[in-house]
Parts: sequence; C-alpha cells; structure tokens
Amino acid sequence: MSDEIVARQPQAPVYETDEPITYRADGPVAWVMMNRPQFHNVQNSQMTYALDAAFARAMADDAIKVIVLGGEGKHFSAGHDIGTPGRDHLVPFDRAFLFGDHSTRPGAELLYTREQEVYLGMCRRWREMAKPTIAMVQGACIAGGLMLAWVCDLIVASEDAFFQDPVVRMGIPGVEYFAHGFELPPRIAKGFLMLGERMPAARTYQFGMINEMVPRDQLQAKVAAMAHEIASRPRLGNWLTKQALNHVEDLRGKRTAMDAVFHMHHFAHAQNDLVTGHSLGGLDGAAMAKANKRQAGEG
Repeated sequence: MSDEIVARQPQAPVYETDEPITYRADGPVAWVMMNRPQFHNVQNSQMTYALDAAFARAMADDAIKVIVLGGEGKHFSAGHDIGTPGRDHLVPFDRAFLFGDHSTRPGAELLYTREQEVYLGMCRRWREMAKPTIAMVQGACIAGGLMLAWVCDLIVASEDAFFQDPVVRMGIPGVEYFAHGFELPPRIAKGFLMLGERMPAARTYQFGMINEMVPRDQLQAKVAAMAHEIASRPRLGNWLTKQALNHVEDLRGKRTAMDAVFHMHHFAHAQNDLVTGHSLGGLDGAAMAKANKRQAGEG
C-alpha cells in the first residue's frame, strides 16, 4: 500500500536549505531564483510556496515591472521532488486556495487535493500575474520544470538546454499543468510524451516554444536586456497584452483541456495505487533519473 494512503500524520522532511528561493530586485526587474542546485532545483512544497511568496512580493512592489524566473546551478529544474530528503508531499502548509488540508485525506483524494493547489492552481495563478514574466532556462527543464517555464510569458534558453516530460514511464499522461498541445503541435507533443526523449532547445525554438536561444554565458545578459526593454513599456499596456494573448489561448480551449487532462492524470495515479501500491508506479527520483540517462545514452 502506498505511503500516500497509509500516512496520516504530518511528516518531518529534512530541508537542506531555509532559502529554496532567492529574490533580488535590479531596478524594475525582480530576479526570482530557485535555489536547490544540489538537487537540480526539484520542487517540493517548501519551494512552491516560497515561489508564490516571491511572486507576491514582486507584485506588491510598484517599482517592479518585469519578473524573471530562473534556477541556480547547472539546471533550471529537474521537475517535482519525488525523492530528496526534503520531499514534503504529506506536510500541511498554509494554503493559498480553499481546497483544505490534503494531508488528512484518504486514498486518491490526498494527491487530488494537493495537486489542485500546488500544481494546477499555483501555475494558473502565476500565469495570470499582472506583470510580464520571463523564464531563464539552462540545462534540464524536465516535467514539473516545464510547468514553471510554460506559465511565463517569454522563455529564453541556453543552447545546451533541453526539455523533457518522461512521466508516461509512470503510466501518467504528462504533468499536471498540461500545456503540451498548446506549446507544441499535437503530433510532436504525442512523440514528446510517448517517447519521453529530451528535446534540445534548438528544436523547441523551431516550434515557437521558446523565444530566444543563446550561449549559456550570454543567457543572463540577454534576459536582463529583454526584461529592461519590456519594463520601459507602459505598465497597463504590458498587462493588457498579456491578458489578450492568454484569452486567445483559453478561447482555443487551453483551460478546459487542462481541466480534463488533470482528471486523467489522477485516474492514472489511482490506477497505479491499485495495481502497484504506489501512486508513481513504484518509481522515484533515482529510478527516473537512471532511466532518463540510459535513454539519453549517458550510461
């Protein structure tokens, strides 16, 4: 039986840092940086709620016109935390939405409640921020990392960046913020998911998933220049432009498609629990990393 079903008491994770997110203001630009580089910036709830707090801080500061999201170290983000000592999926947090405490819920209701908030809910909240956002991506942008990049208005990637969603290996049809069919043509998105292969930045640029691709040593300077240029535009004009294009996506069915796939995602979790006794099909971070490296020919 899975730990999600058995455990009912809050667990005490071992956090390697008290600062999973750093925040720096540079004139009109806020730099929000994921700060778990030793774990490739995988996202636990500690980090997710810290991200939300950082974005709220940037929104509350009238001097900030543009928000940059990046990751310290070699990689942008290797996804959701499914295996570090700081994994805290059973820990209750002060909630940003009105879904209730997931940690007391039985069976499939636990993950369904939690992921309504920390994945689907948070990502939609951040997509709709009234200030322009830029994702600065280097190295790996895997699974949950895609969600963070995709909620941003612009994505700038280093030439050595790659994008991947390998969770079909777990029997799960992609990550919770299911924007795949809007970020990529449907047939390409099917291959991206079913094969689970790394897609290099150059190929994502061909499909318009990223705005710019530059050498890694030029990445921060390029993002800074873009951010300051956008910050020079009228604030309301930037906000209205963002709303207009988000509205176009939603008219094309982005929100309703995402709602439908979220339920498929949780049907897959429940199926895994019934068949394997584990919501992720018995796979953890180490097993997924090993499989991904083997598929990429890294040994």
